[in-house]
Amino acid sequence: MKMGPRIADVAALIGDPARANMLCALLGGAALTATELALEAGVTKQTASSHLARLRDGRLIKDEKQGRHRYFALADPEVARLLEMLMGVCARNPTLVRTGPAEPALRRARVCYDHLAGDLGVALYEGLLAREFIAPGGAGLAPTREGSDVLARFGIDMHVLARSPRPLCRLCLDWSVRRQHLAGALGAALLARIFERGWAMRKRGSRIVLFTKQGEAALCKTFGIPTLVRDAQPPRDPFQT
Repeated sequence: MKMGPRIADVAALIGDPARANMLCALLGGAALTATELALEAGVTKQTASSHLARLRDGRLIKDEKQGRHRYFALADPEVARLLEMLMGVCARNPTLVRTGPAEPALRRARVCYDHLAGDLGVALYEGLLAREFIAPGGAGLAPTREGSDVLARFGIDMHVLARSPRPLCRLCLDWSVRRQHLAGALGAALLARIFERGWAMRKRGSRIVLFTKQGEAALCKTFGIPTLVRDAQPPRDPFQT
């Protein structure tokens, strides 16, 4: 048999339902214990440990011990990007998608590893592009001069991002919207500042990002998010009374 890329090996690791559930749980960017991941996968802790060992050996996850606990996380943003792309492929076939009560909120706004995804994530990227705050360049997408000024006023240090080993701007296919959202160092910095400003919070134990009314309005105004998205009915916000 001709030896080629180890696609089958990686696919087999991801293809097991328990391991797929674990990987999707880690897609939120948080490090989780084996016990937490066992609950996500619906298996015993002993079975979870076996799955985690295989994922670690396949370099899809990494682990670190702190005190009495060992925490697991995705190996790098490339693994997160792969999982999001697979979700996009699954979304083409409705029979492969399991829906639930949380789906509308996940579609509205969620964490994709360390950047914003969902309707608002896509709209943020398209707003940045439409207002020419970012534009194609020789090395791919990059902030324009005006965009750099806007981002600096927003509280993002572009000099620090320029020294990051990660790509500054990277596109990630959004599985729910099936359009691109912004990843890379800039995408991560934008979401971090959104949280720091109190415009949104992450729902506990979930990838869902919930914006306040004021925070969503500020996001739309600052980055030129289209009216259609701005006026769409958001999921219930725990910030509001």
